[in-house]
Amino acid sequence: MDYNLIENKMKERIEYLDNEFSAIRAGRANPQILNKVMVEYYGIATPLNQVAAISVPEPRQIMITPWDKTLLGEINKALQVADLGINPMNDGNGIRLTFPELNEERRKEIVKSIKTMGEETKVSIRNIRREFIDDAKKQEKSSEISEDELRVIEEKIQKATDKYIEKIDKLVVMKSEEIMEV
Repeated sequence: MDYNLIENKMKERIEYLDNEFSAIRAGRANPQILNKVMVEYYGIATPLNQVAAISVPEPRQIMITPWDKTLLGEINKALQVADLGINPMNDGNGIRLTFPELNEERRKEIVKSIKTMGEETKVSIRNIRREFIDDAKKQEKSSEISEDELRVIEEKIQKATDKYIEKIDKLVVMKSEEIMEV
């Protein structure tokens, strides 16, 4: 049984969740929310950060300055299609995204979605556990490993599962607190 493979699969799920959390805006400008925005550039969908400079001049504002000014319209269109919940403002040289303050109701909605994302990640961790335990049970049935070895494998897999579930809980609590205190 390759425990490194189990650990790596579980780590991937945690890293994915952490990446998703970094894209959630907390009432202040975070350029990472633009990571998935694609701009039509010479007929090819290109990531926004490859056609423009992205900066944060103020805590609640992102400035997008394209290297080719003819792209302003395409960038504006891409931002609206991305449905970020923010209206882009084109000033002729660049595009400004101003983030509104989050009200209490919106914060609670965001925290609820954070918890949902955490639960979905826990389910994927448990699916990994089930997959590897099922493999070990098949090995035991085909007499490749003994009952005792199966029990040890199950315990090790469960310890890894518990460790990553605990990490998910910590990430959810940290992100929820960040959203509620802003």
